[in-house]
Amino acid sequence: MLYIIFSAIVIIGCSPRYTNVAVPIDNVQEFSTTGSIVLEDEWWTAFEDEQLNTLIDSALHSNMNLAAIWEQFRASKAVLRREASIKWPQIDASAQTARNFPEPDFVGGENTQLGLATSYEVDLWGRIRTAVQAEKLRADASLFDYRTAAITLSSQIASTWYQLLVAKKQLEITEEQIAVNEDIIKLIRSRFVGGQIRAVDILRQAQLLESTKEQRIIFRTNVELLENQLAVLLGKQPQEPLELESQPLPQLDELPETGLPLELVRRRPDLQRSYTLLLAADRDMASAVKSKYPRLSLSARGQLRSNNFDNLFENWAYSIAGNLLAPLFYGGQLSAEVNRTEAIKRQRLYEYGQATLTAFLEVENGVTRDIMQKERLENIERQLDLAEKSNKQLRVEFLNGFSPYLDVLIGLDAEQQLRRDYLAAQLQQIQIRIDLYRALAGGFETDREMEIEMEMEKTKQL
Repeated sequence: MLYIIFSAIVIIGCSPRYTNVAVPIDNVQEFSTTGSIVLEDEWWTAFEDEQLNTLIDSALHSNMNLAAIWEQFRASKAVLRREASIKWPQIDASAQTARNFPEPDFVGGENTQLGLATSYEVDLWGRIRTAVQAEKLRADASLFDYRTAAITLSSQIASTWYQLLVAKKQLEITEEQIAVNEDIIKLIRSRFVGGQIRAVDILRQAQLLESTKEQRIIFRTNVELLENQLAVLLGKQPQEPLELESQPLPQLDELPETGLPLELVRRRPDLQRSYTLLLAADRDMASAVKSKYPRLSLSARGQLRSNNFDNLFENWAYSIAGNLLAPLFYGGQLSAEVNRTEAIKRQRLYEYGQATLTAFLEVENGVTRDIMQKERLENIERQLDLAEKSNKQLRVEFLNGFSPYLDVLIGLDAEQQLRRDYLAAQLQQIQIRIDLYRALAGGFETDREMEIEMEMEKTKQL
């Protein structure tokens, strides 16, 4: 008896302990640059765009990919409840009746039975508990998948929306440029009649006009394609028209506050998912280790037996049994399982570290690109201002006969291209800011959050 107690103490002392693993990065450095604006959980509100707010709210309701990931989370919760049921006794009911022929030969035979049977494994070392904890953590990881998908969807909506606005503005600019080019053709044709201009200048201007019309075709196509893409993100058919109003592009605030790197690790749902899978692998390893320990199971059975229904409840029998199973030799199977789960835990640790480094990279790159793009935008704006002034001067000189029309044509083409480049650079700056907001974003509430919280409350009781 003392030997058994001593063995149990030794086994309990050798059981693995759970570890809350820190980020596998030494000397985590602060971000090189930070802003002063505090980023809200619903990061897109920083653009102060009511139409964008409406679009994202609609997408979070109706996007089918997001709904599918939500159902994946619900399925993982059902798996958890299934696995957690092992912690409780399993009870079965049975009923049997039979008629034996010829009766004289089987007078003493039983032909009616009713019974209950139950079995229960005593979780001596916490093997079942750790397995359930691992499944719970995987369910939590599925929840973080959903929250990551919601952030991704919101960034896709914002990016598509502003691409659409810029495509419409590019189309408007192109229409204005076509009108200007047509007016210039009329002007130079009148001067051609007077012998003040060459025919080749008319051809060059006509070529510029056709090139601008080609740009109009491109931007018209972009507008339709982006409207179709936005409709699908909203869970609608692409052939269904969207009621959208054009509006000015947002004026971007100062850079958002990046905060401390470890705050980012705790905030981003994709990093929370990676960390949760690491903890799940830790519990799997603990469960594999405890599978090498003895198992104690209890069972009970009660049964009513009779040759007829009249005296069925007069005869009954029951049995209670205990079973102790100690694994002795499995050909290295149990040790191999421990090694496998330990390797998976190390794999999850490295994946967590790499995901953290990638998150840091996204923030650092986002801040750098935002600052550089702002400088680039200012540079293009200065170029455009100089091009406008240069073209005004060239037109005056051309009308006075001091400059050839080729200089005017080249300057006009460059100015029109700069206008398109400036809008494209504005769009790129907005997309860079969207990427930066997404890199800093944490989870935010959706209409399904209340249901999530209720599910989590149920899980805590397991």
